[in-house]
Amino acid sequence: MKKIVLILAVGLMTLGLQAQDKKAAITFETDVIDYGDVAHGSDGTREFKFTNTGDAPLVISKAYSTCGCTVPSPPKDPIAPGESGVIKVKYDTNRSPGPIRKTITVYTNASAEPYTLKIKGTLLPATN
Repeated sequence: MKKIVLILAVGLMTLGLQAQDKKAAITFETDVIDYGDVAHGSDGTREFKFTNTGDAPLVISKAYSTCGCTVPSPPKDPIAPGESGVIKVKYDTNRSPGPIRKTITVYTNASAEPYTLKIKGTLLPATN
């Protein structure tokens, strides 16, 4: 009887360790989006595409940018292993013309360190 209990205990501990080994992983298609030349007042929405390359659900807990002119929208629901998702980024194109250089910081359960995404381009002057 003691042997059966011991075998069951070792088996359950092994399963527990295997479950702990599972981890989400995020792989972005690109970490930089180049807007190129952007017309004033045009659609400033772009998408960072990614895949959960891990073996546990991926949760994006927070995403923010370096200024209020750039608003990231991560998925609210977990991304299953092998599944893909997008982080939408909207840049306000009704601003003063000039270079676009913004950073988006993304926190996930895949890493203790945040991921850094960038957008760049040039906002053209308004045409009257």
